[in-house]
Amino acid sequence: MSTITENQLPGDEEEKLSDECKELLLTLPKERGWATLHLYQFQGFWCQPAEIQSIMAFQKHFQASDSDIVLASVPKTGTTWLKALTFAIVNRHRFPINKNHPLLTSNPHDLVPFLLELTNLSCKFPDEPRLFSTHIPFPSLGTIKESNCKIVYICRNPFDTFVSAWNFFNRGRPKSLPPLSLDEAFDMYCKGIILCGPFWDHMLGYWKESLKRPHNVLFLKYEDLKEDGVFHLKRLATFVEYPFTMEEERNCVIEDIAKLCSFETLKNLEVNKTGTFFQHFERASLFRKAEVGDWVNYLNPEMVERLSKVIEERLCGSGLSFPI
Repeated sequence: MSTITENQLPGDEEEKLSDECKELLLTLPKERGWATLHLYQFQGFWCQPAEIQSIMAFQKHFQASDSDIVLASVPKTGTTWLKALTFAIVNRHRFPINKNHPLLTSNPHDLVPFLLELTNLSCKFPDEPRLFSTHIPFPSLGTIKESNCKIVYICRNPFDTFVSAWNFFNRGRPKSLPPLSLDEAFDMYCKGIILCGPFWDHMLGYWKESLKRPHNVLFLKYEDLKEDGVFHLKRLATFVEYPFTMEEERNCVIEDIAKLCSFETLKNLEVNKTGTFFQHFERASLFRKAEVGDWVNYLNPEMVERLSKVIEERLCGSGLSFPI
């Protein structure tokens, strides 16, 4: 997703927007941003200015195909990991796991681009299935909603998601903006003001669709993947219609994919230690800890109580829950 670079001022970003988008921004609610000066509320969720323009173009021009595979998520919920796993599963016959695999020399975001980054899908995806990702909430997916494509959604405990997002976006904030304090970011998060938030609406949109159309939407939890990777990799492979054979299971192909795509493997690759993505975010910032429960090192009892109430109230009756 587009963000301003370290040396860009917010005004420079808006100069690149179309007149239509600039006029629209004047009508939208806005709040302080996490990695940009402002976030704007567009179609019910919070966006950066350049994203709004990209979303409008996507909704106007993009035509989904039934063979598409869409990886969806809130930022900082396991997006990079899901991209690596799905790419390895879908392409395992094209790229054998233990022989010069693209994931050893390319960042997962380069192999599975974000939908809003694409300007020419036919060039990016000459073969089927087209594999891409998005942070766009389900109601705003345009023709993807009406297609028969496969959508894989990954979510994470909101406590860990907040801590990961705060660390990540602070590392990517332009130098022209002061750091975002933990207390201020937490207050915004509990109010739903975060990129692609409110987080509860984002999760519930895909959760409800997974219950309605389980053949088309697979809902995964980060914590479940961490606890039993092999089981959920089999679920994922079957869902995207690239199931593992009995021979592959005997030959430990699932375990090999899990190891290739593990946090430890990806973090230690040179390609993921240097360089940037999304214009200015460091690739190394994608690989911080990947721990379940790290939030206990950041949040005080009052914060835990407040966020617990938000989660309980917003997810009540949905069947979706997260252990604390």
